Amino acid sequence: MFDYESLKLIWWVLVGVLLIGFALTDGFDLGAAILMPIVGRTDNERRVVINTIAPHWDGNQVWLITAGGAMFAAWPMVYAAAFSGFYWAMLVVLFALFVRPVGFDYRSKLENTQWRQAWDWGLFAGAVVPSVVFGVAFGNLLQGVPLELDNTLRASYHGSFWQLLNPFGLLAGIVSFTMLALHGGTWLMMRTEGAISQRARRASQILALAFLATFIGAGVWLWMGGINGFALLSSFDANAALNPLAKEVAQTNVGWMTNYAQYPMTKLAPVIGIVGGLMALLSSTSGRSWVAFLGSSLAIVGTLCTAGFALFPFIMPSSFDPAASLTMWDAVSSHKTLGIMLVAACIFVPIILTYTLWGYVKMWGKVTTAHINDNPHGLY
Repeated sequence: MFDYESLKLIWWVLVGVLLIGFALTDGFDLGAAILMPIVGRTDNERRVVINTIAPHWDGNQVWLITAGGAMFAAWPMVYAAAFSGFYWAMLVVLFALFVRPVGFDYRSKLENTQWRQAWDWGLFAGAVVPSVVFGVAFGNLLQGVPLELDNTLRASYHGSFWQLLNPFGLLAGIVSFTMLALHGGTWLMMRTEGAISQRARRASQILALAFLATFIGAGVWLWMGGINGFALLSSFDANAALNPLAKEVAQTNVGWMTNYAQYPMTKLAPVIGIVGGLMALLSSTSGRSWVAFLGSSLAIVGTLCTAGFALFPFIMPSSFDPAASLTMWDAVSSHKTLGIMLVAACIFVPIILTYTLWGYVKMWGKVTTAHINDNPHGLY
């Protein structure tokens, strides 16, 4: 089939695609929940917002589970280090996500104002927390995490949850928050009408400006040398036996710009992110919801690719011991494992994409307050 080096590259791409798929799909329902208290002034209006994402939100979260499973199978050392080192951050995200299915199912069971408002704010928090934490995680990866490997390749994490909340990490969290909230706003522009759509339109304009300002600001921070990236100083055989310690790494990649200088095509990623943000801003101003949604989607793709291209080939660089940094070359599973996984992915991914698209097609249409009134007990 493919040689070992090619399989490593393929799985780096596939895991990236899964993360982008999660951000594109679950991103708009997280964003819609963030905007629900803003664009929904009455109970029925908030139910409209919820029911725009009702047919899709649980299926969208499967992308996150799949990405986690792919990481476990393809990059077991990264999975172990990330889920132990970021343990408390992961728990915060999981508990926030736990609120969502319960909130969706129980919110409208009782016709009690306090009951419903409590669940509304629970759904809001359950969307805000993951949106911010995911960005904070990427911000810390760009700075390097305090990771150490002993002679038996056991990982030790020397940081704490509060250390993740550093200035650049929080800026990356704001980038993620504004990006996903913008995606939710453009989604609501498409799926609602009247006052709700107009409020979503105004919110999208503000969020697009905030996203562009923070995304460009984070790029300038890196470009001006505010953070030193990592670079491989020694060459090694990408088909050789795995040993993350058999390499030399230094923090000489100022601003993580080496890959952009070496591979000019990668510069398209930040350009796509900025163009997407501008498309969302201009189209939300003119009321073209489809173009605005396309723009917020491009902003997500461009932002994640910008981070991924900058980090390549690092997955989890170590600030504690640069030589212990985990890369896509030396923190992966065996050749046979990657090959079997690729066969399974080629079979099942098209099936999943087909029924996912079918679900969107069958459930498409605008949700209105009249629709809620006509189905008081059959909808969320």
